[in-house]
Amino acid sequence: MSIHKIAAIVVTYKRKPLLKECINSLLKQTYKDLDILIIDNHSLDGTDQLVHSFKDDRVLYQDTGQNLGGAGGFQYGIREGVERGYDYLWLMDDDSIPEPKALSNLVKTHKQLPNNGFLSSKVLWKDGSMCQMNIPKVSLNRKLTDFEGHAKRIIMTSFVSFFVSAQVVRKVGLPIKEFFIWADDFEYSRRISRQYPCYFVPSSIVVHKCKSNTGSNIVNDSVDRLPRYRYAYRNEVYVYRREGFAGWIHLALKTILHLTRCQLKAKDHKAERRQIILQATLKGFSFHPKIEYVKTKD
Repeated sequence: MSIHKIAAIVVTYKRKPLLKECINSLLKQTYKDLDILIIDNHSLDGTDQLVHSFKDDRVLYQDTGQNLGGAGGFQYGIREGVERGYDYLWLMDDDSIPEPKALSNLVKTHKQLPNNGFLSSKVLWKDGSMCQMNIPKVSLNRKLTDFEGHAKRIIMTSFVSFFVSAQVVRKVGLPIKEFFIWADDFEYSRRISRQYPCYFVPSSIVVHKCKSNTGSNIVNDSVDRLPRYRYAYRNEVYVYRREGFAGWIHLALKTILHLTRCQLKAKDHKAERRQIILQATLKGFSFHPKIEYVKTKD
């Protein structure tokens, strides 16, 4: 089967040095039939000038007009990519640095497994270890542990190097912009894997230059970042309640575990941390955002 033109969808917000490195790595891909669509969440810091400085017709720029968060940025970018006529989209954050053969190996696997819903790369941290926040799930409660060899079936993954066809997007819809941040990628990947087989591709390697390799944790995160967790716990209720009884059990156990950890291990603001978990979890029960779809041409 042939692979038509691909668009890398890169969502960015006020991180010019990392974005520059990301774009350079995309321009060095061995698979050349690739455009790079930068979705700027209205940075207003010169990001537009940086993108235009590349002087390459493959590097495209779109300002969203406001900060839509990661979820809104990816919804915007996926919609834009499909409406522009790309057959395949390759999603990533602005701190993602794909190795030169990352896309070629995704394309190769897609040809071998043409009925897949999405493909996900092996994501490493800056020191070469697996990036903890980007390890895919093979079940609701279990993460992938084998990162070598052939492609592996998975059900959830992140948007750091996420390869999906426009055909699948048209069928399952777009990511939910109301998530704003956190769990939008798990929701979307799970929505797809409920209908298609999906795979982790060990030969496709991307370095994720996030600040730390511990992931986000309400127990030890700084006080100024605590409000962000209201999105995390609310959004996860939406994701897991869709899984029926197994999902509710997962949510109950996770909630109890996180509340206990806050009480025993948090160094400060224990009550505030517990309150955020409880309030956001309860809000998730009544959180019913509408799934949007790409409009079909008449």
